[in-house]
Amino acid sequence: MFLEHKYTTDELIKRCKASERKAQESLYKQFASKMLGVCFRYATDRMEAEDMLQIGFVKVFEKIADYRGEGSFEGWIRRIMVHGSIEYYRKHHKMMQLVDLEEAGNETSVNPLATARLEAKDLLLLIQQLAPGYRIVFNLFAIEGYSHKEIAVLTGISEGASKSQLSRARAVLKEQIIKMEGEKYEYAG
Repeated sequence: MFLEHKYTTDELIKRCKASERKAQESLYKQFASKMLGVCFRYATDRMEAEDMLQIGFVKVFEKIADYRGEGSFEGWIRRIMVHGSIEYYRKHHKMMQLVDLEEAGNETSVNPLATARLEAKDLLLLIQQLAPGYRIVFNLFAIEGYSHKEIAVLTGISEGASKSQLSRARAVLKEQIIKMEGEKYEYAG
């Protein structure tokens, strides 16, 4: 019986820098499921997320020599996946639905009582159902922590459009949360 040697992440990185296929396979297995989740937030379906993941890991292995060991390696991979997913999306889809800034400025905040009862899986499903432009900006800002300036550079839209997209995404999510909470009360009664 053949037992596969378990390497630390640092050892895998070193071996991947030497282009060792087994190390690349092990690194892929170690991070693929988490990174698929990252890609899925920017994809329209699972097949597209898997394509983004594959392309992202090709970039990881092409750029691994550039990794200097500063900060989290998982964070480094995540950044490549996010950038790769946005590039993929821009290449394969029309980018961003724009919303008027004045319309976006009139939004109110989400009811904290409604969100308190909302489960994480429900919120992720609602985010996945947002229009692509809204979903991408929302994910980049609210989940990945990018600034509007960074989002503008990454997506090719203006900072104002990024702010507008985020505001509209929040408004749509608010509407959906209120609707979802209302349906829960109807079924409970």
